[in-house]
Parts: sequence; C-alpha cells; structure tokens
Amino acid sequence: MNFKHLSFIFAFLFGWQSFAQELNCQVTVQAAPSLQLSAVDKEIFGQMETSIFEFMNNTKWTNDVFELEERINCNILVTITEMPSSGTYGGQIQVQSTRPAYNSSYNSQLFNFVDENFQISYQRNAVLLFQQDQFRNNLTSILAYYAYLILGFDYDSFSLEGGSKWFNKAQQVVLNAQTSGYSGWSSSETSRRNRYWIVDNVLHQIFKPLRKCFYTYHREGLDKLYENPEQARKTIYMSLSELNKVHSTKPSSPNVSIFLNGKVSEITKIYGDASMQEKNQIVNLLKRVDPANSGKYEDILK
Repeated sequence: MNFKHLSFIFAFLFGWQSFAQELNCQVTVQAAPSLQLSAVDKEIFGQMETSIFEFMNNTKWTNDVFELEERINCNILVTITEMPSSGTYGGQIQVQSTRPAYNSSYNSQLFNFVDENFQISYQRNAVLLFQQDQFRNNLTSILAYYAYLILGFDYDSFSLEGGSKWFNKAQQVVLNAQTSGYSGWSSSETSRRNRYWIVDNVLHQIFKPLRKCFYTYHREGLDKLYENPEQARKTIYMSLSELNKVHSTKPSSPNVSIFLNGKVSEITKIYGDASMQEKNQIVNLLKRVDPANSGKYEDILK
C-alpha cells in the first residue's frame, strides 16, 4: 500500500486503465446442516451471496489507487442457522484476509474472525446500500465494518499505524449502529469478542504495542524472511515481544488471541529451521502472552 501514489503517477503519465476497487472478496452463503431449505430459500441464499459479493467488491472504500494485482484478498463465509420469520436470518459470519509476503508466493493471514452476532434482514433482489454517516440496515453495516477492518489491518502491515483512518471509519460504523438494537455493536454485552471491542481495542493507547508488533512482524520480519531468514526470525521474535506490554495490562484481550490464532502455523514453519535455542525462546514467549493456547505452540519444538 505504500507505493499507491507511484501507481497513480505512472497511470497518469502512461494512461494505464487497470485500476480496480480495493477488495478481491470471495463470498459463500450457506445453511447450517440442521436448517431445512425450500427451493425458494436456496434461491434467496444465492441472491444474498451475489449481493454481498457485489457490495464488497464494487464499493470504492478509499480514495487510493489500486491496480488489479494490488487488491486485498479476503473471504467471507456466512452460515445461516435460523430463519425466525420471512426475510430475517440469524447465524454467523467469518471474515478472513491475507497479504502477500515480499519476494515469495506466500500469503500471510492478517485477520480471521468468526462473528456469531449475525442477525440480518434480506429481501429478494435487494440492492445493498451503505452510507458512512448513518445506519441503514444491519447487513450493510456489518459488511462495511469488516471492509474497513480488512483495509486497516492491511495498511497497518505496510506502515506503522497506517490503517488508523480505516479503523476510525469502522468505529464510526459501530457508533452509528449503537441504537439499532442488534447485538455485536455494544460495549455492555457479556462477550468482548464483538465488533465494538475489536475496533475499540485497536485504537486504544494500551494496544499500540500490538500495532507495532503487527507492522514489524510483517514489514520488517516476514517480508525479509527469504532475503535473510536468521535476521528475519530475530525481528519476528522482537516484534512478538511487544505483546508482553499488552498482556501485562489486558491479559485476556481478544485482539491478541485473534492475531496469534492466525499465526500459529506460520510461526511454526518460520522456526522450522531455527536452532533449538531460538525455538525455546519463541515458545516461552508465546506461552506467556497467550497461555490459553499453550498446547498449540508445542509443535514449534518438534
């Protein structure tokens, strides 16, 4: 993302027309196995899938210039578990995004979250519309919220706190939805693994070390892994050490667990050729900042 302005200059000079929207989003809408669907229901699910696909991929979310190959790869999986009444649906939405590691064909996961606060209204052939300054409906608000999170995490991975603008927009979506009556938007809900707290934590002063970790891990560590693996591993270790600061004040933060849950297998592979001393260091660190998942990190020692 840090070279977008160069793309604009070249496009202006040479007349390139390969610009695109920011997201390359694959969408699947499915029913839970226990849900019995009629032929009409299946048709509506297909239309919902198309509507979400078009909304995510055709909306211009920023003023930055993206070329086709620069679009952010992401996935949305909607699983409908209930249909309380005609045109209303409940279930969950899983949102996942990746970004390429420099000088490789590898894609690193930036965000992966299953949101169980998914209650929407949807009518056949509905056109999804969104306005930044108001709440129109829960479906477009949820989708816009995650679009801005995807952008925020992507920009944060290329420059330190580079995604703040998009996280602020996501927070505005939350504020607009406060009086909607739908779950997932409030600070007073029992679970803190909801839309309100995720973006609130990102922007809070206490979580600045996590954002520093996020940037350093990807831009200074992962992007240089193929150039200098040993130095990259040291940088990755130092970046993850920043999580100690968050853990000391917010030991049960969902943001830290969301980040690390997406990195377990990646870190295991990165440290596959490391010395046993390096492996022990990283495992001890990860167990300290993410004790709930201690067992997962044992694979690094194998």
